[in-house]
Amino acid sequence: MARPALPTSTPGPAIHQLAARLRRLPPSCGPVRLIGVDGHAGSGKSTFAGRLAEALDGAPVLHLDDIASHEELFDWTGRLLTQVIAPFRDGRTAHCAAYDWHSRRFAPPRPLPAAPVVLIEGVGAGRRALRPYLACLLWLDVPREEAWARGRARDGEEQREFWDGWVRAESRHFAQDPSKPYAALLVRQLAMGYEVKAGPAGGHRPDPDVTHGE
Repeated sequence: MARPALPTSTPGPAIHQLAARLRRLPPSCGPVRLIGVDGHAGSGKSTFAGRLAEALDGAPVLHLDDIASHEELFDWTGRLLTQVIAPFRDGRTAHCAAYDWHSRRFAPPRPLPAAPVVLIEGVGAGRRALRPYLACLLWLDVPREEAWARGRARDGEEQREFWDGWVRAESRHFAQDPSKPYAALLVRQLAMGYEVKAGPAGGHRPDPDVTHGE
């Protein structure tokens, strides 16, 4: 699945305020504050995560598109727990083998440091098996049909067959293992910047009354 280029614009006030709150959270996976960025495909998770990582002074970002594969769109939990969560719990650098969606094979493992804050973004970042290790779960609050339409437009006609299969797989995944009800914060994209509001998961958020925009 194609991923947009990392943003070059400066993060706005809402993202800087969010970054400051995330830094104050206690570690959740060894020494790491693991932050999940979930939402429907096409909702803007990669772009938002890139801007948030910049506001966090270059925090590492793990893209779940690198963990998934054509054969395992969502059945990658074991690989993530082994390659990332287990090393982080021990305070060690993780090593992830990123999947190449064009050659359909995994590249050699590359390091992912156990930094003070690490972002994990992608559909399923807030899944049941990962939530115990998350310091905070963010949900990109874009309706699924709108998000999917954005994704299809981004990837073009040559990816239509892939998207047809993806939509079915994503629908099954969230029906069985929803993330949004467990999100501490909802992120909405505005005409200029973002708005961050308290999410459905009461009591598991960096600030009980967080509401800010840019």
